[in-house]
Amino acid sequence: MISASEIKDSLLHLLFPKICAGCGSDNLGNKDIICLHCMAKLPETHFERYPNNPIERKFYGRIPVHAATAQYYFSSDSILQRLVHQLKYNSNKELGYQLGRLMGASLKRSLRFNVNALVPLPLFKVREKKRGYNQAFILCEGIAEELQLPILKDIIIRPAHTESQTHKGRIERWKNIEGKFQLIDAVPIAGKHLLLVDDVVTTGATLESCGSELLKAKNLTLSLACLCYADK
Repeated sequence: MISASEIKDSLLHLLFPKICAGCGSDNLGNKDIICLHCMAKLPETHFERYPNNPIERKFYGRIPVHAATAQYYFSSDSILQRLVHQLKYNSNKELGYQLGRLMGASLKRSLRFNVNALVPLPLFKVREKKRGYNQAFILCEGIAEELQLPILKDIIIRPAHTESQTHKGRIERWKNIEGKFQLIDAVPIAGKHLLLVDDVVTTGATLESCGSELLKAKNLTLSLACLCYADK
């Protein structure tokens, strides 16, 4: 016998079809926004398993990082590019939650990220208000669901607007972002191991600037996790 819940779900799907953010298929699980076919195509890095991976090497000599990873390789005209675009510009929060859960599951399996709390890389308030949310915070919510950790949203802020980093080189990116973060309260994070989370890492200038500010807290240990790695 078909239950009332199944009838309700079928009617909701008919009226408001839920489709895959990657390919448009409606063959999705209850909590999923990416179908299994697209999931299989996502280019995982597996960096979380290995010390001295490309993300960790990126920060050598810049800031002390305990461990660092990016979940996927980013490339133009790919499923992942479409997913990142939907997360950042199409208000697809459900997608961000699922991608965050995937990140969290990988971090849990690696056993290298024994952190106390998550910190989303902050957006300038005007930009966050215009977008409606901070995509790094959405990813943190998914990660937190897997790792059962708190999210520290307001310990560090981005009080100044910065130009887009997209077409800048490493030196230009650093000059654009240097000094653009402000640690509000160092006391609650003293002696903690924090995981700083962002969506895309390229040169690492933004994470370096934000991480440097967090490291002003006494005896802080810092790790980094990004959704994807754009090797430019």
